[in-house]
Amino acid sequence: MNPAGPVQEQDEAFMRRALDLAAQAAEQGEVPVGALVVAQHQVIGAGWNRPIGTHDPSAHAEVIALRQAALQRHNYRLPGTTLYVTLEPCAMCVGAIIHARVERLVFGAVDPKAGAVCSVYDLIAHPQLNHVVAWTGGVCQSMCADLLRNFFRQRRRPARPDARFDVLPS
Repeated sequence: MNPAGPVQEQDEAFMRRALDLAAQAAEQGEVPVGALVVAQHQVIGAGWNRPIGTHDPSAHAEVIALRQAALQRHNYRLPGTTLYVTLEPCAMCVGAIIHARVERLVFGAVDPKAGAVCSVYDLIAHPQLNHVVAWTGGVCQSMCADLLRNFFRQRRRPARPDARFDVLPS
C-alpha cells in the first residue's frame, strides 16, 4: 500500500472542510479563504477571511484559525499541528505560522500576487528562520482556485446586465 495514499485522502478531506469555510467568507462578501488547524485528526481551530467585516487587516483565515487553536490549547505554540488553507498564505500569515510552530502547512491554490510559500516569496523555508514548516501545495487546487475565480468574477460583474461603466446616464 502506498503510504502517501491515506495522507493524501486526509489532506483532501480537510481541504474540503476548509472550502466550506471559504464559502462562508464569500457569503459575507469576504475573499473566500478558509483555514483549519488540525491535531491528531481533530480540528482545533477554524476560520475564514473576515478583515472587511471586522475592520481588522490581520483577520485572515489562517490567523483566525491559529488564534482559535491557541486558545483551545492554552498555548501560542502549536507543535504537532497541520494548518489547511484554501489559498497559499501571505507573508503575514507565514510569519504567524512560523511563530506558532505549526508542523505542516497544506494549501490549495497558489497566490501569484501575494503568496509567501512558493509563488512570490519563499519565506517559509528561509534558512535563517528558527522553525521549519513542512508544506504541501495544490491540494484540491482546482476547487480552491475556482471558488476564488468565481467570487472575483461576480464582484466585477455590473449590477445590471445592461449597465455600462464607460457611458454616463443621460
